Parts: sequence; C-alpha cells; structure tokens
Amino acid sequence: MKIAVVGAGNGGCAVAADLSLKGHEVTLLKTSHSMHNANFEHLEKKQGEITLWEGDEKKTTHIHRVTREVEELEGNEVVILYVQTNHHEAVLRKILPHIHEDQILLINPGYLSTAYVLKHTSKNLTVVEATSSFIDCRIQEPGLIKVGFRNVRNPLGVFPRERQEYVAEKLEALGVPFAYFSSVVEAALHNPNMIVHTVGAVMSIPRIENTKGDYCMYHEVFTPSVWNILEKLDEEKMDIIEHLGYERISYVEACKFRNTLDDTKNAKEIFFWYAAMPTRAKGPLSVDSRYLSEDVPQGLVMLEALGKALGIATPMSTSLIELASAALGRNLRSEGRTPERLGSENIQRILEDSQRG
Repeated sequence: MKIAVVGAGNGGCAVAADLSLKGHEVTLLKTSHSMHNANFEHLEKKQGEITLWEGDEKKTTHIHRVTREVEELEGNEVVILYVQTNHHEAVLRKILPHIHEDQILLINPGYLSTAYVLKHTSKNLTVVEATSSFIDCRIQEPGLIKVGFRNVRNPLGVFPRERQEYVAEKLEALGVPFAYFSSVVEAALHNPNMIVHTVGAVMSIPRIENTKGDYCMYHEVFTPSVWNILEKLDEEKMDIIEHLGYERISYVEACKFRNTLDDTKNAKEIFFWYAAMPTRAKGPLSVDSRYLSEDVPQGLVMLEALGKALGIATPMSTSLIELASAALGRNLRSEGRTPERLGSENIQRILEDSQRG
C-alpha cells in the first residue's frame, strides 16, 4: 500500500519505519524546520535509511521517499498526520488541497481535528482519529528510533461513520491492531494525554526544575494523592462523554484496553505496570513541554469549553488550566481548542453523524 506520513518527529518516523519494514511504500513528509532537523537531514542523505531499535533487536529499512514537497501526498491511499496537535489546524490548511476524496486521512492523535477538516475544506473526505500514538518511542540519534512500547489495541473513530467498515478493511493492510469507537468524539475525549500528562506535569513542576529533566514522571508522580486529582479530572471527562450519549469509560479502563489483551487484570494495576516500565523515557525535560503547552490548551481547554456549552461543571479542568497558565506565564486558553475555534457547526455536524450511526 502507498502511505504518506506527515510529520517527521518521534512518532512519525517510527510509524514510517514500521510500515516500511512491513513492505509498504511510504512517503515521509516534513512540514516545518522547527524540530528534529538533524534526523531528517540524515534520512535525506541516506536515502531514507532508518533503524528501529526494539528490545534487543535492531531492524533497518529504507523509507521510500523523504521529502518536504506537500504535493507528494497525492496518489497515496492513506495519509497519516503525525504532528503535535498545536499545529494541526495550520498543517491541515497546508495539506488539505492535496488530499482527495478517495484517500483516508488518519489523524494521530485526533483531539477532534475532524472539525478543522470540515472548517477548511468542502471535500467529502474520510477522516479517522486515533486516541494516541501507536508506538511509544524516541529518536535516539539521527536515523535510530528506540521503541519503548506498542499498544496491543489502537482505538479509532471514523467520520463519516457510515464509512467505518470501508476504513476497517483498508487499514487492516497496515498490520496495526485497530479497534473502533462509534465516533471521532470518543476518540478525541479518550486521548490519555489529556488526563495523565496534564495532571502529572503540573504536579511535577518542582521536580522537573530541580532535576533539570533528569526525572521520569511516570515512575514517581502518581502517588495516592495525585491519583485522587487524576480521578477527579477523569470524572469530568466521563460526565461529558456520558452527556453526549457515549459509553462512560474511565481512564484506567481505556488504558487497559490499549495496553493488554488480558481482560481479567485490574485496570488500575495495568496502568501502574505500564507506568513502571523501565523503557519509559525521562521527562518532561522542562516545565514548558508538550505535556503542558500541548495537552492543556488542546485537551483541557477543549474539555472545559465543551463542559460550559453542555452545562457540566469542570472545576478540576479549570484549576489545572489556571495552574499551567500561571507556571508558563501565558494564557493557555488563548491557544486552545474551543467551539469558536473548531466551529460549533462543525462539532454539531460530527455529533449528528455519530447519532445517525
């Protein structure tokens, strides 16, 4: 299959390499010069040579095409958007003229970016949103990607929902274990980073600064008291999900679904097993990391705004937004996803689509 991956950061490079190893013809597109330039230049010079390091095994492959030319998206069957969610709207504006109705646009993670697609194109596109990255990884050095963990199931939402069966048949060829929610709304609100990154990073601020990032949030921060905060935030998320007519699923149950096939295990124990893995990367390396600068405005601001529109109180979301904004010295709401920025009519269209399904 011909697949394009938009975004040459950690996740984008890992997925491009993984799909190349599986025999797919992959185009890796970098849309900016802001990060990971040394790695991308290495790939350009080495004709796409890249190595995945997983456990004790290293596998080397060649990405078919490495480019900055957005026109290269045309002709691919699947286009996977793998850039930080802060930049989704800007990148979608750039690539949508080159996405056609016979392609599948998979946004990972989604955070309801289907609304941006509806906002910026009148094409009748097939949009898929993922809850989280398929592969937990880091670029160790140019051309070398260290894999920490792979989800055993990757939940997706499809818009319009009537195309879910078609999408499932097409994406099966990717060799990634997918599962399907009833809507891209569920996929957006079950993004784990909105819960675990925001609480963990806010509660880690002194530790991050004192260690200068020589610290693993997942290993240390989720003490019983911090866990109480996480559960309060998760209740707000579930209140909104339930109000919208979707199944009330907790953070830990969603984590268990992604991370293990053993349904007999306790969901909270699965999270702490996942958090304690020795392969977990250090960090956040600074307070102004994507854990706050991305997941607060793109996740919590969206959650707070939806709560306000639905008449559902979100005091924990509001508190975390205020704390993160104060710590970073800027108003994260001004950067965030709101019904006004996403387009209330686009959100309504998405909700109506899932209800028809």
